[in-house]
Amino acid sequence: MGKNLIIVESPAKVRTIKKFLGKDYEVEASVGHVRDLPPNKLGVDEEHDFTPEYQVIQGKQSVVSKLKQAAARSDRVFLAPDPDREGEAIAWHVAELIKDKNTNIERIQFNEITPRAVREALEHPRTLDEHLYESQQARRILDRLVGYKLSPLLWKKVKRGISAGRVQSVALKLVVEREKERRAFVPEEYWLFKVQLAPDGQKTDEAAAFEAELAKVRGKKPKIGSAEEAEALEKDSKANPFNVAKVQEKERSRTPPPPFITSTLQQHANQRLGYSAKKTMSTAQRLYEGVDLGTRGAVALITYMRTDSVRISKDAQDAAREYILDAFGKEYYPPKPRHFKTKSGAQDAHEAIRPVDVAITPDSVKDDLPRDQLALYRMIWERFVASQMAAAKFWDTTVSIANGDLEWRAKGERLLFPGFLAVTKAGVSKSQELPKLSESDLLALLKLSKEQKFTQPPPRFTEASLVRELEEKGIGRPSTYAAIISTLLDRDYARLEEKHFAPTDLGSIVSDLLDQHFQELMDVAFTANMEASLDKVAEGGANWVELLKDFTGGFYSTLDEAKENMASVKQGLPTDIICEECGKPMVIKFGKAGQFLACTGYPECRNTKNFYRDEDGNIQVAPEDLEKPEKVGECPKCGSDLVIKKARTGSRFIACTGYPKCDYAQPFSTGVACPKDDCPGELVEKSSRRGKVFYACNQYPKCDYAVWDWPVPEPCPQCDSKILVRKTTKARGEHLACPVKSCRYTRELEGEEEGV
Repeated sequence: MGKNLIIVESPAKVRTIKKFLGKDYEVEASVGHVRDLPPNKLGVDEEHDFTPEYQVIQGKQSVVSKLKQAAARSDRVFLAPDPDREGEAIAWHVAELIKDKNTNIERIQFNEITPRAVREALEHPRTLDEHLYESQQARRILDRLVGYKLSPLLWKKVKRGISAGRVQSVALKLVVEREKERRAFVPEEYWLFKVQLAPDGQKTDEAAAFEAELAKVRGKKPKIGSAEEAEALEKDSKANPFNVAKVQEKERSRTPPPPFITSTLQQHANQRLGYSAKKTMSTAQRLYEGVDLGTRGAVALITYMRTDSVRISKDAQDAAREYILDAFGKEYYPPKPRHFKTKSGAQDAHEAIRPVDVAITPDSVKDDLPRDQLALYRMIWERFVASQMAAAKFWDTTVSIANGDLEWRAKGERLLFPGFLAVTKAGVSKSQELPKLSESDLLALLKLSKEQKFTQPPPRFTEASLVRELEEKGIGRPSTYAAIISTLLDRDYARLEEKHFAPTDLGSIVSDLLDQHFQELMDVAFTANMEASLDKVAEGGANWVELLKDFTGGFYSTLDEAKENMASVKQGLPTDIICEECGKPMVIKFGKAGQFLACTGYPECRNTKNFYRDEDGNIQVAPEDLEKPEKVGECPKCGSDLVIKKARTGSRFIACTGYPKCDYAQPFSTGVACPKDDCPGELVEKSSRRGKVFYACNQYPKCDYAVWDWPVPEPCPQCDSKILVRKTTKARGEHLACPVKSCRYTRELEGEEEGV
């Protein structure tokens, strides 16, 4: 009698599952997808119901051969990729490849990799879900059709090598439209007023002083728009007494937020830990699949991390209750278990993201986990425990103060009971303590301050706010957000400036051209409705072929019109900059190394310039590097000299002197290997759009490691950092320091060779 075969996605899962399954089971990994559409052609038969042409992914032949051999010697095969559409597609393709070796194939799925969950799944196998697979297939074909049809059009009209995508292009439009709003914004002046007051009899007692803000002017919200108005209001305020008009006191409860779903995990990890969406998901994947906890071996720490449901199982609730009662006491547990409502339209197949075992606290694994994994696990663990705890209670005091035609308002907040805040240790505002006040009390004015302000344009998106916007508008799915964001950065459609997305000129022109000629495709509502239609296919309520026919009916005709009518910008985008060498206008062109200014007199005039855009979107020519470029080698592409150049924002790069005939370029390397585990990259010099130089891994976006100071290939003697950095401060001058914020190691540079 042969063994039973379980096929999962990753080798990490193999190690975790093998630990608790007996000798009757063999566990193998597909290592992700095994089949896909061909990489070098459309691979979809549009004339015959969009039949896909699948093939084994290059490099996966040995994996497929191993899976076939294992299936041939097994009695039963259990397909156990991740419990979602993508996992169902992987299972489906594996089944198609091994069915000639074994037909006894079943699908199992589990939300957490624990002995109980895996054994329960083995006891309740099911057949492959055709509807779920067809939904994934329809999405894949949709994206292939849009990408393969639109991208060549952009190559012809804008620049070769760029791409368009059904979802990525709509996300780009959000970034571009936000930038347009910012540039069109006209700031308005306003003034903020605050007063420092004290009970009249206690005006010399600092402890009795408190602060109030202007709340109303003649019964309306204050709107002071000039210095003259501000001075007049200040004069009126000082001419009238301050009296307590009303004192309102009440107890307020604050309930905990629900446990994380994919989108909220990405948002909070970006806000609190500075993680990109891609890093958050890759780190969570490792926590889900299993990490080595020393003597305990491979242990899965969290449940499946691609979910938009806030539901949790009764077993998890019971475990949380026991932990909370034991660690905090019965007053920290609510009268009944907490249940959170999942938003309408969400897929409720999986639980929220939570720890597999709440008894495995972050502190108990802090010596076994890398810093990034520990930080994310701590965040997930704290959020889950807090979600099951009692509400925090506050005592709120609001004092309304009459002052002639003005009304001032002072607020005080006092924490009565921390509840769930005992775990999160966040969210408690440092509110002032108000003295005991009663209606009609006379108050003494200790200080009046006024401050001129200007309204601000809508902020650029951060990764967190862009994810929130995508989720709210129904664009894409939580599992796709990280890929969407990475694509915008990879294609140079947008750049991160101080953690905010700024569209490049390339991104703006691509977005505008697509929006002009493909209005339906670029419409947010249309994209959201397509997601809903794909959900219907997954539920068996719609036919995937009909969905594709409906889409392509309008898309193909629009594409034909665009081929004829879309304007070409390959000759460059016009600017007001005049070439100082020949007097002809300069245009923005898009090269391999980025965008630049080029003279329209080419080839007679070969003048080019780097540039940047200021806060108002105006083009500013970057200062020229007057030093003679340093020769560093020979161009591997054309044999000309390679020299060190400076980008418009200040960082160095290596480029061919044969430009523009030869566009070979590469980043300026520091020669220091990336300190991240298992990363083959090295740190190269880069600069932000505002001209601040930093050093980042050349494997970005696969690796997002970066430091602000020149890296030194020397491990820190006090922590596990593999590098130090060269810093310069007023107090210490130039010295070596550890780049890890929590480590304070430094060393003087006396007698050491100076770095680059």
